[in-house]
Amino acid sequence: MSAQIHPTALVDPQAQLHPTVSVGAYSIIGPHVQIGANTVVGSHCVIDGHTTIGCDNQFYRFCSVGGIPQDKKYAGEATRLEIGDRNMFREYVTINIGTTQDVGVTRMGSDNWVMAYVHVAHDCQVGSHVILANGVQMGGHVHIGDWAIVGGLAAVHQFGRIGAHSMTGGQSALHMDIPPYVMGSGNPCVPVGINAEGLKRRGFSPEAITALRDAYKIIYRRGLSLSDACEELRARQKSEPAVAQAIEPLLAFIAASTRGIIRP
Repeated sequence: MSAQIHPTALVDPQAQLHPTVSVGAYSIIGPHVQIGANTVVGSHCVIDGHTTIGCDNQFYRFCSVGGIPQDKKYAGEATRLEIGDRNMFREYVTINIGTTQDVGVTRMGSDNWVMAYVHVAHDCQVGSHVILANGVQMGGHVHIGDWAIVGGLAAVHQFGRIGAHSMTGGQSALHMDIPPYVMGSGNPCVPVGINAEGLKRRGFSPEAITALRDAYKIIYRRGLSLSDACEELRARQKSEPAVAQAIEPLLAFIAASTRGIIRP
């Protein structure tokens, strides 16, 4: 049984499509593309490059996926794009392959909701259960953690990092990293609190949310330097084991940040 390909679509004979894949009118699939079961490619889409796509994804009309990086250093290397399962990509989403200046692969996890006109640049690493609202623009090498929400028309500087369970307001400009659990907004983006409602919905305990609220106050409200705030949080980890698990991802993110985190 062959894939369900519209007569006007152009699918390279070398492309590997599961028999349950559907390809809409006037879409183009390149030779190095692999697409998993039950994925739907709408009309007028282009999927090329060394691109691997999992199962149950939906590419709405006019998506452009697997294109070469917008990087002058790119010289035709066989870098890649990897996409997981159950993602929704709406109109005019663009996703580029990686570069040899990084790990050589752009990755998107599973269960993501990517709205119209979003751009995912080369070497970006996007987790799972992420929401990218209309018009989000990402520079190269951006990392986004699981369950993050990025508001419409937000712009993320290259090499920026957005932590898990964070929430970024619409039209925000992220020049620095936004830590896990934190809500940020504005140009430049500044912290405005903890994403408590999102954490409740995802099953975080009241104790964990309280611990994260306290951590936020230590980092942002006490007038401490970032190193002193982290030192105080480490001390709390030792004295309060229940707090340790909740705030460890926050501390690990801050320690790994090279651009620095958003500040008031």
